[in-house]
Amino acid sequence: MSILHLVNKSPYERPSLETCLAYYQAGDAILLIEDGVYAAVNGGRAASGLQGLDVAVLGPDLAARGIRQEKLIDGVKVVDYGGFVDLAVAKDKIQSWL
Repeated sequence: MSILHLVNKSPYERPSLETCLAYYQAGDAILLIEDGVYAAVNGGRAASGLQGLDVAVLGPDLAARGIRQEKLIDGVKVVDYGGFVDLAVAKDKIQSWL
């Protein structure tokens, strides 16, 4: 069963991403939304844990925080709201990490 993991909290504020990564399995995907997008910034302490995983960030949330795509770690996809829906439909289950 594949899972779309939603993380909306900053990794510098709460351990939501760490908990998510403990449950991540092959075939899953992570979508970083709201303050969760900070985890994908290259050079941040959370970024190394995302390397090699299926990770996407919500583009409007990046823009709202003034983060340019060039600042993200390699391999992270930027999606719009339609892409969010596509990810949700593609997975069997959705898990929000608070």
